[in-house]
Amino acid sequence: MRIVFFGPNGSGKGTQAERIKNALQIPHISTGDLLRAAVKAATPLGLKAKEVMAAGQLVSDEMVLGMLEDRLREPDARKGFILDGYPRNLAQCTALEALLARLNQPLDVAIKLDVPDSAILARCELRFKTEHRPDDDPAIVRKRLDIYREQTAPVAEHFEQIGKLRHVDGVGDVDEVSRRIFAALPLQSNTEVAR
Repeated sequence: MRIVFFGPNGSGKGTQAERIKNALQIPHISTGDLLRAAVKAATPLGLKAKEVMAAGQLVSDEMVLGMLEDRLREPDARKGFILDGYPRNLAQCTALEALLARLNQPLDVAIKLDVPDSAILARCELRFKTEHRPDDDPAIVRKRLDIYREQTAPVAEHFEQIGKLRHVDGVGDVDEVSRRIFAALPLQSNTEVAR
């Protein structure tokens, strides 16, 4: 099962991706984690990325795609994967589809967690107060929601046009949201994984 999983910060994406990963026994691949790991391991791409970041610039889509390709070629990703945080825009979407075609690993489904801004702001505000995470500051969250909507809307439309997009209501009990996600996956038998 090859899944693109997207939703704004605070949508419960990380929690749900972890549950899918465990149930389907496929890796959960976050491009941010890949980048940090490549820099830490001093891989050739990681060294290039570190140099770019040290200069105060953003790592190019090409570099991120290179790291993603390396990761998708690893043995544990052969039977599937969950991509988290990628693609974020149409250019990345096109690049991802070309990569998956080259690897002969076509995408099965794109899951979009739908959560109202009010619920996301409430969740992030709670985390901001209890965990003191600076990225959960309500002002920052509002800006990121605007950027997310602007960039993700065209990606969602693209996946919708090719028949891969599944909207999942991300509000409610964690177990209930998990059941909705598993019901949206094109599995042989949803009962095997939906617990």
